[in-house]
Amino acid sequence: MVQRLSRSDARRVAVRAQLLGHDRPRDALEVVRHLACVQMDLTAHVAPNADLVLWSRLGAAYSPGSLDDLLEARELVEVRGFLRPAEDVALYLAEMSEWPGSEPLEDWQRRLEGWVADNHACRDDVLTRLRSEGPLPARDIPDTCARPWRSSGWTNSKNVQRLLGLMEARGEVAVSSRENRERVWDLASRVYPEVEPLPLAEAAAERDRRRLAALGIARASAAETPGEPNHVGRAGVEAVVEGVRGRWRVDQTLLDASFHGRTALLSPLDRLVFDRKRVSEIFAFDYQLEMYKPPAKRRWGYFALPVLHGDRLVGKVDAHSDLDAGLLRVHAVHWDVEPTAAMRDGVDRELRSLAGLVGVDLARDDGP
Repeated sequence: MVQRLSRSDARRVAVRAQLLGHDRPRDALEVVRHLACVQMDLTAHVAPNADLVLWSRLGAAYSPGSLDDLLEARELVEVRGFLRPAEDVALYLAEMSEWPGSEPLEDWQRRLEGWVADNHACRDDVLTRLRSEGPLPARDIPDTCARPWRSSGWTNSKNVQRLLGLMEARGEVAVSSRENRERVWDLASRVYPEVEPLPLAEAAAERDRRRLAALGIARASAAETPGEPNHVGRAGVEAVVEGVRGRWRVDQTLLDASFHGRTALLSPLDRLVFDRKRVSEIFAFDYQLEMYKPPAKRRWGYFALPVLHGDRLVGKVDAHSDLDAGLLRVHAVHWDVEPTAAMRDGVDRELRSLAGLVGVDLARDDGP
């Protein structure tokens, strides 16, 4: 049976799934286990993404030190730039062992396979050095690649970094820690827990199920994105959303739950808003991350934080952490709707909490 949802229904399912309702979760590990992943983008214009995501759910109860503790204890591990519960490595081991993928391979997969094969001596050097010396950043690993990496982007000639990334995809090395934002690498066997891998098809289906549990509602298929997909395959049940074309998949356990919202400031990389097409269709929210745009072409700011109020996305906050001055500077609040007193009070409250997270004072440059 196809579920028929209003846009409000769909929004509330998405907000509940992302743990952004009135009742906050209890601890950081609980949040990551439910969300399945948190992106490890270290842009600190306001605060690193992982801290923003966890703070948005936990509020003042969250301390960045608790995340450090979970990583040090290996309760969380970094996989392909995302923090994941350590036990979830079992969902990726079969895919790693089949790298670069199942036949028939795409041309780009064969190119990657050929480049790693041509640099087998450097790969062996990396494994030998990590085995004997322990965790190392890429800069401390000599580049003995026989064939350099070529691209039109920032990875051009970054041979060791690129090789380590592909060795991570093969399940040979893993990020052991980060030092001053730089990844420190070790043998995967010394970072990942000893878990039994799930077969490839079973693992893919379980990842889809967990992704839908975290998103609430999503498309069965969606445009590819790096790291973590936006699609959920056949997880959940089929649904249609009033006024939105096409079919969705929805986690039916969230359909009849009561909803009590609150105000939250979100990272631009938060999974509630990361799929810009979904957020446009369900929330009618116009948003882009503008850090790569020239300043004159930005509408909302370098790293504007989407504002969630109840089940609606109602604006963006242009702010940055000026650590030298000890201030969280708020340049503007761009409202998409005429703000109510509750909206203004909610944003003020969250900004004060955010300043506490960063460890600075709040400075409102946006006027009365």
